[in-house]
Amino acid sequence: MNTADRISQNVQTVESALSQACLRSGRNPAEVTLMAVTKYAQDEEVLALLNTGRIRHIGESRVQQALARWTRPEFASYTTVKHFIGHLQRNKAAQAAKLFDFIDSIDDIRTAQALDSHAQKLGKRLYIMVQIKLTDRESQSGVSLEQAPLLLRQLQDLKSLCPCGYLAIAPQTDNPQTLRPLFKEVKTAFDRDFPLSLPQRYLSLGMSADFETAVEEGSTLPRVGSRLFA
Repeated sequence: MNTADRISQNVQTVESALSQACLRSGRNPAEVTLMAVTKYAQDEEVLALLNTGRIRHIGESRVQQALARWTRPEFASYTTVKHFIGHLQRNKAAQAAKLFDFIDSIDDIRTAQALDSHAQKLGKRLYIMVQIKLTDRESQSGVSLEQAPLLLRQLQDLKSLCPCGYLAIAPQTDNPQTLRPLFKEVKTAFDRDFPLSLPQRYLSLGMSADFETAVEEGSTLPRVGSRLFA
């Protein structure tokens, strides 16, 4: 099977699993947007994915790597919504503000202030999400659920940034009984902190191993990488 056929088949499989998760939980699949995490994919695979015409939201976690890819003519010609989902260093804020439409991993007001400053210079409104930490791993970025509302209030004072949701990374397990209560907690906080009247409103829960459980518990923007490119 060639690359294009493999990727197309994978997209169909993931979309089918997503639809089935919506059906089980009584949700409308139109409420859920699939983000393709392309950071580990080969360029040929990403182009094959884009050529399916079924994926618009793209997730990258390394600024330099993303710049090298998405500024090349063969990639820049596609209409994509670019999300930065990695830990953003302040010295990369200028480049990130220029390339990305969303920064989904805000966990620090100083980094957000740097982004705001660069977005203002560009005359750009940048959508941002607060990253919530659900694990005990020291290497994992994010703020606690208890800290998230305070950071959100600080972010709402920044003129060129538009807070639009929460992103959370769950523990590395595919056991739904472990994940469900964590996802439920974040969904409750999301519903409390982001009104339905917002023009852009996203709850980003779930990755390749657990996106079906996440969608069942309310995720609107699951992040899927390896299942699309395997």
